[in-house]
Parts: sequence; C-alpha cells; structure tokens
Amino acid sequence: MSETTIDPAEFRKVLGSYPTGVCVVTALAGETPTGMVIGSFTSVSLDPPLVGFFPDKKSASWPLIEKAGNFCVNVLGSDQQDVCRSATAKGRDKFVGVEFTMSDHDLPVIANSIASIECRLYSVTEAGDHWFVMGEVLRMETFREDDPMLFHRGRYGGFAERM
Repeated sequence: MSETTIDPAEFRKVLGSYPTGVCVVTALAGETPTGMVIGSFTSVSLDPPLVGFFPDKKSASWPLIEKAGNFCVNVLGSDQQDVCRSATAKGRDKFVGVEFTMSDHDLPVIANSIASIECRLYSVTEAGDHWFVMGEVLRMETFREDDPMLFHRGRYGGFAERM
C-alpha cells in the first residue's frame, strides 16, 4: 500500500504519546441503535459547521452508521468507562446497559455524556486504511462541565491539570 519504511508498531507508539478525546458515534441501524468508539474526532470548519473522524475500513459498525446518513458524536466523560467498554464490544449489542435518549433527529444520545453533536453525513473520503468522514453539524449541546475521557499510551483516563 505504501512505500514508506515506517514500522507500524513504532508509528502506533509515537502517535500514542499524543492524547486524544474519546467519543462514541451513534446512529440507528434500522430501528436498532448502533455505535463505535473513536479517538480521532476533530472540528473541520466553522462555515459551514463541519466535524470529522476516521473509522477503520475494517469496522463492522461504520457501514451501518454510513447507511443511516445521520449520526451523533457523544463526547464521553472520564467516568464513563463502562459506556466505552460496551461500545467497543464485538459481536453483541453495543447498547447493553447504556442509557440513552432519542434526539429530535432520531439519533441515540448517550446519557451523562459531556456533549453531543448531531450531524448529517457530508462526505466520506478514502484515507489509507481508514475513511475520513465529515459531518455537517445539525445540533449540538453541552450537558456537563466535567473532565472528558482521554486515550493516551494505550490507556483510558481523564485530564489532570498541572499548570
């Protein structure tokens, strides 16, 4: 695929030293809620309001979310490890034990999330072994002012202010 000599393990190790936020992207697959954990969420544009993330091409959840057309990015709090574990489960209902409500756009909004960002699928672009997904923001809301969940060096945790 690539002619670079970068070792994949070293690539993961180096980029793992950069902390990322943890979100769960949710949608309805027919009438069943589905979701996937992402650590690649980013703002893209203010005008129009666009956000983006990068699902793996091997993801079983991404095709279901893409087919739905609309999705919700749920920003997890550092106290929501149980939600993260449920959403990363393979081969079973990702919403077992996860409380959520349905938004006006018919999207699952995870209870006690830090924030939610409801989007309409804007574009999907190939990006190596991932897709670059952009969503046009339809609605967004902050629910609480607590610490977000972070992923750093292969572990989940929260923010510890040191300055």
